[in-house]
Amino acid sequence: MIYLDHAATTQISDEALEVYVNVAKHYFGNTNSLHDEGSAAKQILEASAKTIASTINARPQDIFFTSGASEGNFLAIYSLLRASSKGGHVITTQVEHSSVENVYLKLEEDGYEVTRLSTDESGIIDIEELKRSIREETVLVSIQHVNSEIGVIQDIKKIGALLDEYDILFHSDCVQSYGRLDLDIQVLNIDAITVSSHKIYGPKGVGAVWIDPAADRKAVIPNPDKTGVIRQGTDDVPAIAAFATAAKLIHLNKESEQKRLKSFRNELINELHKMEFDVKIVGDTNKSVPNILGLRFPGIEGQYLMLECNQAGLAISTGSACQVGSDRPNRTMSALGKSEQEAREFIRLSFGTANNVGQIPQIIEKMSVILERHFDKVNFYRKKG
Repeated sequence: MIYLDHAATTQISDEALEVYVNVAKHYFGNTNSLHDEGSAAKQILEASAKTIASTINARPQDIFFTSGASEGNFLAIYSLLRASSKGGHVITTQVEHSSVENVYLKLEEDGYEVTRLSTDESGIIDIEELKRSIREETVLVSIQHVNSEIGVIQDIKKIGALLDEYDILFHSDCVQSYGRLDLDIQVLNIDAITVSSHKIYGPKGVGAVWIDPAADRKAVIPNPDKTGVIRQGTDDVPAIAAFATAAKLIHLNKESEQKRLKSFRNELINELHKMEFDVKIVGDTNKSVPNILGLRFPGIEGQYLMLECNQAGLAISTGSACQVGSDRPNRTMSALGKSEQEAREFIRLSFGTANNVGQIPQIIEKMSVILERHFDKVNFYRKKG
């Protein structure tokens, strides 16, 4: 199997797995306990927070570990809103990950008014539209840094600067940018970001939220014995330590790995265009991270192509893993102005350490066989032009 679904999840690295096993075996204490076993576990927790904080130029005490990005997005947004009495209007985009979109659906149920910004055909929001959407009662904006389906990069620094002028809280889902783009919270004019472990070769079930210490926050489930935190419960120290290990490694190799993946993606695109079948790249690769590639082959549904690729030994997806199983057309594609048929044709290839240029001929050959068989079957041969 050639794995081309790294945006959904990554294989835990050997180093992170080794740390996980070692910590689970030898530092099993509860960090809230006052005995030596608890103190040893707490030291590892604090060291892990320091490592994560160093990757975004933050303070360790402003890092909050979560069970993952979905919980992190919910806790970050609700913790900021619960502490604010400014108003009842919030803003997001039409292309957010479902974990953020679902929070906004819940906010609507809670009585908030939601504005969802549109994008251009490459997935970039219009800063002027954002500015026009701001009201006196606007309290919070949540805009992802990198789209998980087409890889487009939003200018969160520019967005943050605008929102800072209006004293509006700003949260960003940085799951797909963490470890791949520079994230310096000291220059981003941002109030909270969310990151995840299993997207960067760490274990599943752990993530982190950073919240600006200058921003007021209130826990969703308050605990008078633990003020200032956004989440209750026992810390999963082995997973957190492995997450910190993965974070350290991916940032050490960030520039060289992104350069390698860009070369891989560009070579793959060149070979895709050499195929006799029409292929459409979704989005603008000049405005995207190199490890995510959205595309479609007109005339074949993405779900069918994904299943056929699986049988042929290619692991691809039809978009965000959190939307798999939905009968609705791909939400990001619809937001880009694509027709329902075009949205259903969407597939995503996402790359990582498991990929190298030697795999490209196999990828092209397997896809060519599938496409030729399909178009022959429907008596319709979709070639270029």
